[in-house]
Amino acid sequence: MTGAVLAKLLAMFVTVAIGWVATRRRWLGRPEDGDPARVLGNLAFYLFVPALLIRTTVRLDLAHMPWRTLAAFFVPVLALLLGTYGWNRWRGAAARHGAAAPAVRAITVSFGNSVQVGIPFVAAVYGEAGLAIHIALVSLHALVLLSVLTALAESDLARTQAGHADPGALARTLASTARNTVIHPVVLPVLAGLLWNLTGLGLHPVVDEGLATLAAAVVPVCLVLIGVTLAAYGLRGSLRSALWLTATKLLLLPAAVLAVAWLGFGLGGLPLAVVVLMAALPAGSNAMIFAQRYETLQAETTGAIVLSTVGFAATASLWLWLLRLVGAA
Repeated sequence: MTGAVLAKLLAMFVTVAIGWVATRRRWLGRPEDGDPARVLGNLAFYLFVPALLIRTTVRLDLAHMPWRTLAAFFVPVLALLLGTYGWNRWRGAAARHGAAAPAVRAITVSFGNSVQVGIPFVAAVYGEAGLAIHIALVSLHALVLLSVLTALAESDLARTQAGHADPGALARTLASTARNTVIHPVVLPVLAGLLWNLTGLGLHPVVDEGLATLAAAVVPVCLVLIGVTLAAYGLRGSLRSALWLTATKLLLLPAAVLAVAWLGFGLGGLPLAVVVLMAALPAGSNAMIFAQRYETLQAETTGAIVLSTVGFAATASLWLWLLRLVGAA
């Protein structure tokens, strides 16, 4: 673990701690004044994250993306995402915690902290060559995973609201799912950005600067939100499930990516190393925003983010050793 990455991790914990202290000291208001976690979550989900997504999609260089490397990462990640979602649906997580609970657990085990931790880590270990591959993965990370998870969550919510006895329930479920998936603060900016990207016009400097300013707030707001949620909910009996989610994110996901990328796609060297380390990153704060959006499993998700970030200091060294063992850069 490099000094630069450790400094980043420490800075993250300090920011989370500030959110926790601010909530405990009631600097963000008293409970009767409103829920500060809900306010921060809405700010991130409806304002800051959409700005980040639309700016990212407009600036994508679609013609020069390393598609084989991207596929080697996203195929196993999406497989684990769907497997986690299906397992939790089958085990009745939706009945116990709400319709969106399977999707929330799926994002926690699949969505990594690719910017705050991933960028300095890859840059420190593999330099500019590794960072170029990592940035290509980052550019599609939120777009792919959040779009799929939004469709799953909205489908479950629509199915729950439509009921099963009404013969017209299926049609209403499909219509509601399609509408809520497209008219959504994650998917709509992605679609708008991609459409604008295809025009080749780019962003006016004023628009680009405005979006960049809003997007810059994503990281600090999300970290403060984690601290606010910890203060508001604690772990409240969620420690065991948070540990399982952490183990899945830090151990199972990178193992799956290593197997599929190496054996299935024939990836090796630097590309293999970068995709495995991308999968090995701790759970990202977007999982917390997702849990806040659907009002379920906030304590469990927060616990998994904190635990996986602490655990990454140990598991990163394990994956670097394994990558050297298989001959990756």
